[in-house]
Amino acid sequence: MDTALLLALGLLAQSLGLSWGVPRRPSTLYPWRRPPALGRVRRAWVIPPISVSENYKGLPYMLVQIRSDKRQPGGVIYSIQGPGVDEEPLGLFSVEKFSGRVFLNAELDREKTSSYRLKVFALDRGGSVLEEPTDLEIVVVDQNDNRPAFVQEVFAGRVLEGAAPGTYVTRAEATDADDPDTDNAALHYSILAQGSPELFSIHERTGEIRTVHVGLDREAVTTYNLTLQVADMSGQGLSATASAIISVDDINDNAPEFTRGKLLMEVTEAVSGVDVGRLEVEDRDLPGSPNWVANVTILEGDPEGHFGIRTDPRTNEGVLSVVKPLDYESHAHYELRVSVQNEAPLQAAPPRAQRGQATVSIRVQDVNEAPVFLENPLRTSLAEGAPPGTFVASFSAQDPDTVQLQRVSYSKDYDPEDWLQVDGATGQIQTRRVLSPASPFLKDGWYRAIVLALDDGSPPRTATGTLSVEILAVNDHAPALAPLAAPSLCSEPERGPGLLLGATDQDLPPHGAPFRFRLSPAEPGLGRNWSLSHVNGTHARLRPRHTLPEGLHRLRLLLQDSGQPPKEREQPLNVTLCRCGLSGACLPGAAALRAGGAGLGLGVLAVALGSAAVLLLLVLLVLLRARFRQRSRDRSLLRGLQDDYLRDNILNYDEQGGGEEDQDAYDISQLRHPWEPVFPSFPPGRPPLRREAPLGRGRPQPPRAPPASPADIAGFIRDGLQAADCDPSVPPYDTALIYDYEGEGSVAGTLSSPVSSVGEEDQDYDYLQDWGPRFARLADLYGHP
Repeated sequence: MDTALLLALGLLAQSLGLSWGVPRRPSTLYPWRRPPALGRVRRAWVIPPISVSENYKGLPYMLVQIRSDKRQPGGVIYSIQGPGVDEEPLGLFSVEKFSGRVFLNAELDREKTSSYRLKVFALDRGGSVLEEPTDLEIVVVDQNDNRPAFVQEVFAGRVLEGAAPGTYVTRAEATDADDPDTDNAALHYSILAQGSPELFSIHERTGEIRTVHVGLDREAVTTYNLTLQVADMSGQGLSATASAIISVDDINDNAPEFTRGKLLMEVTEAVSGVDVGRLEVEDRDLPGSPNWVANVTILEGDPEGHFGIRTDPRTNEGVLSVVKPLDYESHAHYELRVSVQNEAPLQAAPPRAQRGQATVSIRVQDVNEAPVFLENPLRTSLAEGAPPGTFVASFSAQDPDTVQLQRVSYSKDYDPEDWLQVDGATGQIQTRRVLSPASPFLKDGWYRAIVLALDDGSPPRTATGTLSVEILAVNDHAPALAPLAAPSLCSEPERGPGLLLGATDQDLPPHGAPFRFRLSPAEPGLGRNWSLSHVNGTHARLRPRHTLPEGLHRLRLLLQDSGQPPKEREQPLNVTLCRCGLSGACLPGAAALRAGGAGLGLGVLAVALGSAAVLLLLVLLVLLRARFRQRSRDRSLLRGLQDDYLRDNILNYDEQGGGEEDQDAYDISQLRHPWEPVFPSFPPGRPPLRREAPLGRGRPQPPRAPPASPADIAGFIRDGLQAADCDPSVPPYDTALIYDYEGEGSVAGTLSSPVSSVGEEDQDYDYLQDWGPRFARLADLYGHP
């Protein structure tokens, strides 16, 4: 049987606890865990560490040969276990089982694994352990196979210009994967290129970059670009490069200067908030930084503060402007001395500015200025009710121009009540009329107007002045009692709240309230029977002093205001006394009269009656006008009906007289509007008198009510005919008749006319049957068979 197969079977038998029929022993299964034997222990076999270089090319390479002295050569089987054999990475090491030689089968990488620790076993051919398992350590020797690398491609640093030598700027950093305990990882830093002059250095071990010499000037060079190198083996091995960008930060080492030492400018007078000119400034420091921003100030030449200078943030120029209006007449020329500085202070030992100061000459140009009021606004006072022509104030202005005197004229600009008049030449103001105290333009007793002053310059200028007039109240109205709805009192003084009296005054404070209420001393009996108690400034309470008779009582009161001098008025008061219950209200059926009111005398009653009379007169005029219009309308209707409704009149042709005008006719139009009275129409002027009626026109008949139904029309006509027959004012009259006057002809036409029946054949006359027996025959004649 093959030796390898026998070894494998032996190991399997040991793992199962059997050795060719022999029971399993722990020492056989785990030989390296055998408990110590009693007595002296023999020293185990020891294998020293073995070193091998990484990246070795001559493979396979024998590392070591292990040997056991327990058996003759060829009688021992050797095996190894551990990383690189039966553990990852597999296949790196192997051992010849009979010779004990250990071989390297692949290249090693120290950067991955720097050493390997293996277990070595020695067994006899029967599978018994000959030696205790021992460790075999294989150390991988480093080779310079890794190039150093910077941690970043570009290193950035900043340093102030003018920095002292040795000033720290930044630090470069690199790494090397080789063994740090060997020269393979010994790094060395250097600067390959930085331009001229060489202002920076780098520490060869730490990589710190510092300044070397004085001379950093941002205005000359703002950025430095350095090429760095790092090499292992103390600078003799592999190398790598990177960049370092160093920015030079600005300091205020350049003073600002004016581009010109003298400047000439012009500005007009009487203006403010305008720019006069610009002062150009140059500065070599970083634009936009506090080291560059200019701050221009006025040193002298402007004691009254007419000018101001601000800095244009875009151009860094000083902008000179007028902040207070100039006056040509008082100061026509200004000589300003200005200086410029930066917002940030200058650093030590900067170059001295040659043009840090400048002179600005300013000429003031004369213009036509507006007049100036001597007092504006002008306040004055005037008593209310001042008559027209009262002097108010003299609102005058002066022209400030002294080169050429100009004339000033005055006019009104705002006078809402048109109360004032202004003298155009002198500016004196007077009243035109009496100002009403109730004017809506009186605000808290003040009236406001605006006056204009205009000069005759070129161009003319206008000034505006405000006039405020305080209207002083005058005590010209006495107080009066406020009307009461039902001035009634309890006849017993202990019942009821009494009568609350109030007063009003048309005057404004302080000529109004508080008021003083008194009983008239002209009637001494009032004070014995009545009492007045003060409630507040406008009210008092009236009570009887003792029980007084029920009925109407007439009192006289005196009301006085608080004006200077005070105004007093005697006021009548009618009070009704009545019996009251416990609640203080008049009992029903009390004998007290409920007529009269506080302050309502004969004058008030007369005014009320007069108003009622005027109202009644207006109503009568309206009724008369309506009746006159109705009469005119009736006349026009009668004239129109003479032609269109001739057949509606019934004429009697069996009488002799003065033609159709002397006929006893009846107007059937009354049947259509029986409720409208008939007024005979007469030509304008006096109605004519007929010879047959010496007394002239008779009294017209009163209107009659219309019939309630068509069946009553016959009775309605019968009554009308009877009234007409009995009326002496209508023909025929019982007098001599005139037979030689045939009249002016009939407008009705003859019955024998061939055209008289045209248009009547289609008419329905059956309705005449409803008018009574007298019209039944007429209906038979005209009706259809």
